[in-house]
Amino acid sequence: MESKKAYKSFRYKTDLLWKSPHRGVLSGAGKPDIGVGSSPDFRGHPDNWSPEDLLVGALNTCLMLTFYALAQSKGVTPVSYQSSADGLLENVDGRYRITEVAVSPNIVLKSQADLDVARELMGSKVEANCFISNSISGKVKLTPQFRVEA
Repeated sequence: MESKKAYKSFRYKTDLLWKSPHRGVLSGAGKPDIGVGSSPDFRGHPDNWSPEDLLVGALNTCLMLTFYALAQSKGVTPVSYQSSADGLLENVDGRYRITEVAVSPNIVLKSQADLDVARELMGSKVEANCFISNSISGKVKLTPQFRVEA
């Protein structure tokens, strides 16, 4: 009889304090506070970190961390990783939702062998193992660029 692997469950807690219309402060134990609020598209201020920004940023961050974890498990340590992400918020059937997030990592590696491993990971494993991409219904378009360090 095959036994199932036991997985841990985790909880994450945040607190939010309303400051003024369209603004608040997001906090978590032991972490710096973040000024949050509506985006300018919804009568907010340009300096707010909006829920839309935070969702796109969470996906971008999760893909990077997933890539690093998988790469390290294969003995690959990237020289650098820089990524930009662009999320599309659309009204679908009367409700706004993020329908697509395009993520464009630029990854520098030490050797051609490392590049081959990184390309394989980004092609089939990173998005599938990123818990944020597994948690959203929008399409994730991952278009990495790779190069070997000169």
